[in-house]
Amino acid sequence: MNEENKILEFIKQYKKNKAAVLGFFIVLLLVTFAVFAPFIAPHSPIEQDLVQRVIPPSWEVKGSITNLLGTDDFGRDLFSRIVYGARISIMIGAISVSISLFFGLLMGIFAGYFGGKTDTIIMRVVDIMLSIPAILLAIVIVSILGPSLINAMIAIGIVGVPTYARIVRSSVLAEKNKEYVIASRVNGSSNLRLMFKVILPNCTTPIIVQATMGFASAVLEAAGLSFLGLGAQPPTPEWGAMLADSLQYITTAPWMIFYPGVAIFLTVLGFNLIGDGLMDVLDPKLKEK
Repeated sequence: MNEENKILEFIKQYKKNKAAVLGFFIVLLLVTFAVFAPFIAPHSPIEQDLVQRVIPPSWEVKGSITNLLGTDDFGRDLFSRIVYGARISIMIGAISVSISLFFGLLMGIFAGYFGGKTDTIIMRVVDIMLSIPAILLAIVIVSILGPSLINAMIAIGIVGVPTYARIVRSSVLAEKNKEYVIASRVNGSSNLRLMFKVILPNCTTPIIVQATMGFASAVLEAAGLSFLGLGAQPPTPEWGAMLADSLQYITTAPWMIFYPGVAIFLTVLGFNLIGDGLMDVLDPKLKEK
């Protein structure tokens, strides 16, 4: 019952932030597109129809409701490609954030708990990675691994590791000398138990917030890499790649570049708004302000 009260209180507090609620519905729409893409999209996202090339948005083409957002230079339905692109964006965010979180968490918790030389070595590696602009580091990694969507996700995941490492380290330093940790240590708990069973559960708030915002960053960075030809390869319906393919039609067929751009914008906006809302609800210090 106590857990139910906490959940209800969380929902109540979250609903007070109207922007966060808007972000929730944007992301809910994105997830709906991703899960039910085969049922929502009226056409195949990769099937070409050269007869229907560069058709502007229309509710009716040849007597049937189709091509709501127009077609691209290969006659592919833009609405269908954007819907399937939501599935790819969810995958990009989930895999990239998982990589960043896993390695960043390990580095941060070991650096914060053990301190000394361990902390110095890990944080110097983090500082070196942070000294290189994120997109530039991602480009270097993808260039080494080879252009592909999988390699782009790996690169984005690696680029995000330092941020999580610093957040986790800071949280561990704040917790490791508190009474409940000392009491557990006195009772004979091992270092691994202290780190992962005792300390880590009390460091989740900033990690959750960062993971939510990191999702948005991953989608944006993946779009940037695909735009440069280093991420998703044709005919994958990834929004950044769609922007790159439509550049030459920016004046003659602006819908080809407008709708993928709107999709990226709304996705990044949605996750950032959710992150802000979670920060308001979960961070007691911020709530006191």
